[in-house]
Amino acid sequence: MFEHHGHRLEILRGVDLDLAPGDMVSVVGKSGVGKSTLLHVLGTLDLPTSGSIEFDGVDITKFGASKLAEFRNRSIGFVFQFHHLLPEFTALENVMIPALIHRVSRSDAMTRARRVLDRVGLSHRITHKPGELSGGEQQRVALARALVLEPRLLLADEPTGNLDAVTGEEIHALFTELNRERGTTLLIVTHNMELAMRMPRRLRMTDDHRIEDSAAMPPATPPESPLELSSAVEPAPEPADAGTPVAAVDQVSS
Repeated sequence: MFEHHGHRLEILRGVDLDLAPGDMVSVVGKSGVGKSTLLHVLGTLDLPTSGSIEFDGVDITKFGASKLAEFRNRSIGFVFQFHHLLPEFTALENVMIPALIHRVSRSDAMTRARRVLDRVGLSHRITHKPGELSGGEQQRVALARALVLEPRLLLADEPTGNLDAVTGEEIHALFTELNRERGTTLLIVTHNMELAMRMPRRLRMTDDHRIEDSAAMPPATPPESPLELSSAVEPAPEPADAGTPVAAVDQVSS
């Protein structure tokens, strides 16, 4: 709920949504219906006016600001249409930032950043600054930054909106591979219907700011073994039971 010139604007209305471990979900809808707001609320960048957001059964909307920021840093990765890289830092340094914020040692943060940059095909560009990279390469750096702490939930807002068709296809393939290899839960807001239709589960935001679940299939199979974590990093919580959603949005309005 937002105040604008004395009027209350309701962006989301009574939204109920469960995300299971390993889900791959797309969200489509007209501009202005609340897709990005849903993403921001689910990622705790904005808090709902009413309702609750639960992660592994814990209502995270009750966390204080510092605890919520720590949870967000460790458990949720974000990829946006505009990559928001820091221009004065190299690709490697940009990817290291979330790990350094999490108080990982610089050497371990560098090791993790190198590993994930190699995973997205940029091991040969780690010393380059954003202005020296193509748009697709910058988006890969942004994706690597989102993944450096191995979050269980990855939220993407129009991740291929500024990319050409070939580069966009490469980013699409990376999302699928990450889900298959790591069991990462993905929620992608997109206007790209080809990308949306590739997701096993597809949601549509309606004109009255609600969600319709237009297609659902069993969640992707988690990987047989997780990627190795650096000893300097606190391990992520144990995966939820199959019957417990990773994230649950209950009667959220905003």
